[in-house]
Amino acid sequence: ISIFALFPNASGGSANTLYQACAKNNAAALCRVLERGVTREEVMELDINGRNGLMVAVSKGFVDLVYELNQCPFLDINHQDNDGNTALMIAAQAGFVIILTYILNYFSGVDMELRDNRGFTALLKAVMQGSDDCVASLLMAGADINVVDATRGKDIREWALKTGRFETLNRLRRLNSRPQAEQFCETYVPEWPDLKELVAKATATKSTGQKVAHRLKSTFTFSFPHDPQNNGIMDHMVRITTSIHSPLVVTGCHPLCPLSPPEIGKRRLAVPELMQMHPGKKLEEHGMRHSNGSISVASTSASSVSLGSCCSDSDRRGSVLSMASNGVRKFVPRNMARRNSVFPTGCVPQIKVTKSGEPTPKKEKKKKLTKGYLEPPIWKYKEAKEEKKKEKKKEKAEQEKMDKGAKKKAKK
Repeated sequence: ISIFALFPNASGGSANTLYQACAKNNAAALCRVLERGVTREEVMELDINGRNGLMVAVSKGFVDLVYELNQCPFLDINHQDNDGNTALMIAAQAGFVIILTYILNYFSGVDMELRDNRGFTALLKAVMQGSDDCVASLLMAGADINVVDATRGKDIREWALKTGRFETLNRLRRLNSRPQAEQFCETYVPEWPDLKELVAKATATKSTGQKVAHRLKSTFTFSFPHDPQNNGIMDHMVRITTSIHSPLVVTGCHPLCPLSPPEIGKRRLAVPELMQMHPGKKLEEHGMRHSNGSISVASTSASSVSLGSCCSDSDRRGSVLSMASNGVRKFVPRNMARRNSVFPTGCVPQIKVTKSGEPTPKKEKKKKLTKGYLEPPIWKYKEAKEEKKKEKKKEKAEQEKMDKGAKKKAKK
């Protein structure tokens, strides 16, 4: 479902061209157009604002159409409209983090350092709009953190302060303190470093004075809601649940580059670029590692072989046109293109379901009360009185039985 799925006539009317299908949010018509084949002129059909079908779909938040256009040939992902905006800039300025992340991961040749007519890049636009997730995605994909605009010469921190985006500034500080996603490394150990110290402190023997002081402190201390602490238990929970060793991740997917985690300032290749560089079978059987100057393929036996150059500083910000042939795009299956930048492993986990020997306990049905009446509350003192009455009744019944037995014996 698209983000803007509430348009009344979004999918209405006939769409015979690629641009019409994108403008009307007609995914079925777009599939038909792509299946019959398209020309370069049809793909790059522009409106009065100089935008093609992809840019229109991105501006309106049509996620499904962006997914389908990944298979479209002759598409220039770095095309600029009359204002100099690209599809990436439009997604960053609008705050569509899903579309922006998908473009970075699955559209090859995306230039993140292109500028519009006012000299702003996609990162600067995201900072000025306060889109924290878009800022983090761009930085982790390799956008220049020291970029400045062409008119005033201000960087992203100065623009965040000028526009009052203090949450974005705080996000930038946190990214600078931890520039690498360590949970995606093979060497990551899912242990909380502060756990041993806290456990030792809690289990240590305390004197009577310390116990009294702790009791007084806990009694007269007011706890107010506050944000989670940095490197606290919440951060640790997020790391272990999203790490490559987490059972939530391992059973469903496998990272495409397990030896090269995302890092600020390091350009990440898109999936079609990796597919073009190496065959699909090698990507399934090996894990790919991005280093500073080369890409190595590490086998499961921990032996690595250097294969070739990955990306240098010269082509880090260079503009690469989108691939026109379907030869590379056919390696990316459609079901995979709708997920994150992960590649399914060859081995499928086997899940066995065993039936429990014990019968399933049946739920006791509650007695339905008459409509319009509420169930009266049961108080504790009433329960105690009822229990005392029951005990007295039992004692009386036992005494009566004893008296009857004594009378029968006396008669005999």
